[in-house]
Amino acid sequence: MKRLEGRTALITGGGAGIGAACAQLFCEEGAAVTVVDADGAALERTVMGIRTALPSARITHFVANVADDGLAMAAVKHCVDTFGALDALVNNAAMRNNSALALATPAEWHAMVGVNMMGVANYCRAALPHLRNAGHGSIVTVSSCYALTGRKGMGLYDATKAAQLAMTRTLAFEEAAHGVRVNAVCPGSTLTDFHVKKATANGKSVDQLKTERQTTSLLGRWASPREVALPVLWLSCGEASFITGTTLMVDGGLHIM
Repeated sequence: MKRLEGRTALITGGGAGIGAACAQLFCEEGAAVTVVDADGAALERTVMGIRTALPSARITHFVANVADDGLAMAAVKHCVDTFGALDALVNNAAMRNNSALALATPAEWHAMVGVNMMGVANYCRAALPHLRNAGHGSIVTVSSCYALTGRKGMGLYDATKAAQLAMTRTLAFEEAAHGVRVNAVCPGSTLTDFHVKKATANGKSVDQLKTERQTTSLLGRWASPREVALPVLWLSCGEASFITGTTLMVDGGLHIM
């Protein structure tokens, strides 16, 4: 039997990168999947690609900025109306900011908190009644290795990613009595479309880009989005039934360097 046979998942930030990889892998493992993203065109590309690779895939999409709590409720309703239940939530949507902490404006902070923290809170709140009903509900939040490892230039992002880990621990305590497991994964350098497009715009080839992460993991390379999606899948399925409140580092060893 496939790992998620008969189960339903909602994945935010599903338009590309780790979210799209999670959507395809979950479909491969038998789940019915709803992908959410603010970029409608990207969502359509994700869904089309999955349906091409897996003609039997059960997948739908919903366009929404995760910072909008009303749309979070509507997205979850769309998922449940379409597939009849919700068993797993993957909070993957995120935004970036490169301002130094000393220069970041209140508007920049509000935008980052709106997506990276309130986005998680919005989808947890909307999904939890259904996850509780499932009897084996799972929430996995995609944080970052830099929630635990310092650097300069991404302070707003890293602070909100660290907050996601605190939210994960607290929610694990609160939801244990309801049978809902809550965990987080912390990816390291992951070769997503975002990095490829940024490199291309700066005149770099993908081959050049791949040589730039020799010092940010013990393994000396980037992860593929699928290498991050695999532990997300594992935490979402029955094989991880005794794991909750855990932060899983998926960073090639960066956290011990």
